[in-house]
Amino acid sequence: MFGERLRELRKEKKLTMKELGKIFSLAESTISGYESGTRKPDIDQVKKFADYFDVQTDYLLGRSNNKKGGAPYTTPLTEKDEKDIAKRMEKMRKDLMEGNSDGDGLNFMGEPMSEEAVESLLEALEHAERIATLTNKKYTPKKYRDKE
Repeated sequence: MFGERLRELRKEKKLTMKELGKIFSLAESTISGYESGTRKPDIDQVKKFADYFDVQTDYLLGRSNNKKGGAPYTTPLTEKDEKDIAKRMEKMRKDLMEGNSDGDGLNFMGEPMSEEAVESLLEALEHAERIATLTNKKYTPKKYRDKE
């Protein structure tokens, strides 16, 4: 996968193997070996390629289809997804802040939670919401997905 991705990125920049080799002080045969899969670069070289092409190392290594990072899913969140997450987060915030019958707010291990701790908890919950939404999109057949 690395070789295919390297070739794709090199061609996007309209570079020959020789030109790419010069940029990295590598022989054209080394670039050719990487692209054909007969040679494997060390981790430092992978990082240099990722920096040069402005992609994540996971993308180069075939561990993600997302060039720029973020969640390793190919289906991005839509505007509708973002609105739904915002609504669910607002409901969670309200439930957490007002849900306590004695009006003391949230407690952790018997102690009241600070405002920073509550915000940190809500950020973690939002992250979990996003991952769950992306995961569900990944496994929902296209014919059953909502149209925007």
